[in-house]
Amino acid sequence: MRKLLYLIFSMALIAALSTYAMWAADRPVGHYLSDLRINLAVDQGKPADRGNLLGIQPELFPTDYQSPERLHRKLAAYLQKARDQGLLSEKTVVVLPEHVGTWLMVAGEKDELYQATTFKEAMNWLAVSNPVKFLRAIISAKGESRLDDAHLRMKAKGMAKDYQALFGGLAKEFHVTLVAGSIVLPDPSVIDGTLKIGSGALYNSSVVFGQDGLPIGQPQRQMYPMFEKKIAFKANGELTLNVVDTPAGRLGVLIGSDSWYPNNYRKLDNQGAQLVAVPAFVVGRGTWDQPWRGFQSSSVPDTVTLKSGELSEAQAWHRLTLTTQAPGSQAIAGISVFLRGQFWDQGSAGQSFLSSNGQQFADGNARGARLLNLWL
Repeated sequence: MRKLLYLIFSMALIAALSTYAMWAADRPVGHYLSDLRINLAVDQGKPADRGNLLGIQPELFPTDYQSPERLHRKLAAYLQKARDQGLLSEKTVVVLPEHVGTWLMVAGEKDELYQATTFKEAMNWLAVSNPVKFLRAIISAKGESRLDDAHLRMKAKGMAKDYQALFGGLAKEFHVTLVAGSIVLPDPSVIDGTLKIGSGALYNSSVVFGQDGLPIGQPQRQMYPMFEKKIAFKANGELTLNVVDTPAGRLGVLIGSDSWYPNNYRKLDNQGAQLVAVPAFVVGRGTWDQPWRGFQSSSVPDTVTLKSGELSEAQAWHRLTLTTQAPGSQAIAGISVFLRGQFWDQGSAGQSFLSSNGQQFADGNARGARLLNLWL
């Protein structure tokens, strides 16, 4: 009798594991009609032969990341609209928002993940659907938030490949220089023209792609990540900034809150940066109009006297971003581009703005995808 029960239990366990394995391996592609519309919100200056800075503030949702091809379709539609309006040339520098690449972590997943109601539920589905990858990632996870680290690390190799193929492909397809927002990867570097990952800590990094679709220089790692004690990202301990040559001029990238630190602009000035791109992301619907939360980092610049709560989030971003505001920055132009959309229960805020000749030009309408153009 005991042998019979053991046999029945073993068969049931094998059947359950087999069913789970088939379920985890299945990746059905559901139908999704994405909104490809985008409006030109700001068009500053006059066309000349010096080129232009073009910010794309997309409106994205989890289902846009169901496959790299689906995300390409949406971003290519935005760029095609810009081309139709005469905003693209060989001297155009296109800037995308922070974390536009990070969400590639949910590409190729099961429908249950995209249909989740909360971010936590979605991450649970991510782990359950990729048991082997998740177990490997949790073993090698680092920092205090090991679970968050594992979620970001488990698909990093594929994310890096998709990131370069997608955004490098867009740069080549539309023959522009493309600042590909940012992506969180473990110890990223460019080796022989290919974006590679390492086994070290996670960094929020941005890659600039040239018209040939290849990375220009090394990934720019964020130096002062917000909420660094609560999340898995690690700060760029070397505090280095990369300035790259583009057809429109020398370009520096400050990721998110890195644009709040005056010393970063001095570093860019010392390298002759003429253009500054700021990929950004503000979590929480309505946050833009709420009191500024202050420097959510262990490092606070001595020269900044602004305190949390003194201004709104929007006012703080405009005040702290020093692009083209002499003597804080000697750049001739800059742009801050925010990611918009809804990722489960996590809304987003932020309205993109341009900087030129000491002035800032913003779009007052936060709804829908937006183009912001500055002629140099």
